[in-house]
Amino acid sequence: MNVKRLTDLIAQGAVAGKRVFIRADLNVPQDDAGNITEDTRIRASVPCIQMAMQAGAAVMVTSHLGRPTEGQFKPEDSLAPVAKRLGELLGFEVPLVSNWVDGVTVAPGHVVLLENCRINKGEKKNDETLARKMAALCDIFVHDAFGTAHRAEASTYGIAQYAPIACAGPLLAAEIDAVTAALAHPKRPLVAIVAGSKVSTKLTILKALSAKVDGLIVGGGIANTFMLAAGLKIGKSLAEPDLLNEAKAVIDVMKARGAAVPIPTDVVVAKRFAADAEATVKAATDVADDDLILDIGPQTAALLAQQLLAAGTIVWNGPVGVFEFDAFAHGTETLARAIAASPAFSIAGGGDTLAAIAKYGIEKDVGYISTGGGAFLEVLEGKTLPAFEILSRRAAG
Repeated sequence: MNVKRLTDLIAQGAVAGKRVFIRADLNVPQDDAGNITEDTRIRASVPCIQMAMQAGAAVMVTSHLGRPTEGQFKPEDSLAPVAKRLGELLGFEVPLVSNWVDGVTVAPGHVVLLENCRINKGEKKNDETLARKMAALCDIFVHDAFGTAHRAEASTYGIAQYAPIACAGPLLAAEIDAVTAALAHPKRPLVAIVAGSKVSTKLTILKALSAKVDGLIVGGGIANTFMLAAGLKIGKSLAEPDLLNEAKAVIDVMKARGAAVPIPTDVVVAKRFAADAEATVKAATDVADDDLILDIGPQTAALLAQQLLAAGTIVWNGPVGVFEFDAFAHGTETLARAIAASPAFSIAGGGDTLAAIAKYGIEKDVGYISTGGGAFLEVLEGKTLPAFEILSRRAAG
């Protein structure tokens, strides 16, 4: 995908003295007192800001935070805690600017944080007047918020349309490169893990991937539905019987291509859904009517691990069992460790997936960890994200 990149503009000397507007993703979780409880997104945004400042740009940064009502500023919607944390990370105070749409003053080599962009009326509907006003604030627009790349809003799309130059920041560029490596030009075999509680929420992803992957590993409640489709009993496990035909269709598409959806041969069951429930390993053909399937069994996990170790590219979205409960975490841990040990290029995304990666400490062994939940899923569905589309259109002239 051809987009302009901030790193290239800096290398060309095209940033010094310019007004640079960075759309970052600083939407961090906070407690009831407004204290930031997890600052990964702020830390991830620092390199782009430093890069632009060190190149001599006058830098403006904005982000959304929470779900404010447009046109109504409330103290709990303020980016003030973000400005404080950003200042700590950068080593100097970062001024927070309110009511910034009609003009911002910032000197070259300095940075200001612009108050929550979703407070501006017309932001979510990508209002043209608002987008043009934002674009007038800058010489270069930098999109560095992959988590918002699937939304066409004034601060993510409209400004990119009207700014003199629109480019990708290092975070967004890395996502583009990882997605291209995993899906557009993958090293084969390409194996995808799609897990979660419901087939319905991942059906479009399963259909899109079934046409391109060499192996499609399903897990969680999704696997239960596929087990039903394969004629196995699943007791009282979570499943969607009304989607059996859809699951069969995915299996058939894969089979027609000489590929497969591996159906578990053994499972870990319990009589109740609880951390202290007794875990029992059973053959997939022996599930009782009152059993709950809460993980794949060791035999299945070992077979899937072998498949991952032999892969050229791995796409991972979702743990394959209830990994929050240690008794039902072995399947997810086995696959996580196989992904870490595999020579394949791996890309992982989704909140539960990131939690599993953190639990097993394999961050450094995954090729790329995507920061955007909804955006990552839409990429897997085969959609062209609005941010990618407009940046590539602008790069084409």
